[in-house]
Amino acid sequence: MSRVARAAKYASLVLASVIVLLPLVVLLFASFKTHEEYSRTGSLTPPENWFNFDNFVTAWTAGDMFRGFLNTTLILVVSLAGTVAVGTLAAYAISRFVFPFKRLILGLFLVAALVPGVTTQVATYQIVKSMGLVNTPWSAIVLFMGTDIISIYIFIQFMQSIPPSLDQAAMIDGASRFTIYRRVILPLMKPAIATVVIIKGIAVYNEFYIPFLYMRSPDLNVISTALFKFKGPYGAQWETIAACTMIVIIPTVVIFLLLQRFIYNGITAGATK
Repeated sequence: MSRVARAAKYASLVLASVIVLLPLVVLLFASFKTHEEYSRTGSLTPPENWFNFDNFVTAWTAGDMFRGFLNTTLILVVSLAGTVAVGTLAAYAISRFVFPFKRLILGLFLVAALVPGVTTQVATYQIVKSMGLVNTPWSAIVLFMGTDIISIYIFIQFMQSIPPSLDQAAMIDGASRFTIYRRVILPLMKPAIATVVIIKGIAVYNEFYIPFLYMRSPDLNVISTALFKFKGPYGAQWETIAACTMIVIIPTVVIFLLLQRFIYNGITAGATK
């Protein structure tokens, strides 16, 4: 590699890092500033007092962040468990069984993935309302479980790297199809499951539209809607919102740094089959 190409590569990496980190730096600075300091200083001006935690206390108490984390955790755990169960079962059936209209079903999955969810919200809201799930955590759980076609494609891609001979060997030993799925296929799909859990978990964790639309009760606040409490019709408490955002970001950053290798392994596994 020539020096010019190497310099261009590192320059692009530095530029990408600056683009990613700059908004986080702005949020970090703002979260330690008072309202008066935030109004008179620039976005990249460091705070005068790094030990000013008033914004964090206000964000945690007034924003009811503890309740938001509890509701978010409930929705996150149930949605991820349902997504993994439904997704792996669907991928197993599509990969291992031959049935009529199989290609048509795969094509419909692709079409569903291409349709923006916001365009179908009127019909979706009517369905959820008719089921009596509005203003309950199950409205978000059902929608998160039933609208993740990408996860099924990840599972299908990984399933194709598992030799069908394992299924045949288990059937010779007398195992049923469900036993093969539970005892053979599911343990081998741990990298793909970890990938879906991380990607889907971050999406559910950061989702605002669905909880805001379907869970309007104050007792059902999640962490994304808790941020909205500090935005009013005549202005916003941006320094408090910044502190609240920092609280929300910390768990996702820590989890991502600990589990990022599973994302790369799960996405690329099976690609060279």
